[in-house]
Amino acid sequence: MPPMPPSAQRHVKMGMLMGGTVGGIMGFIYGTVTIFQYGAGQAGVMRTLGKYMVGSGATFSVFMGIGSIIRTDTTRQGASVWARSHYPPLVHPRRDRLPAPKQR
Repeated sequence: MPPMPPSAQRHVKMGMLMGGTVGGIMGFIYGTVTIFQYGAGQAGVMRTLGKYMVGSGATFSVFMGIGSIIRTDTTRQGASVWARSHYPPLVHPRRDRLPAPKQR
């Protein structure tokens, strides 16, 4: 398999950075709620909260990195064909109404 081009590497890094940030925030929220409900246990508050944040951030980071590669994996020719294939919508007249009677 050939190596990824630099533009794809940038997309992966950006996706992983966004995923890590969002996952870390969600891990903070979920970890805080869990600590309030069940307590921190023997590990302590900071270590327990850190585990939730790192776990959630790493998981979401991987999925966002993969998703950004899937989304940007196209050629210029494929993108131009896709852009040309979109036509304006064709609107048909309604068929459930009878035409208005002609006036004399």
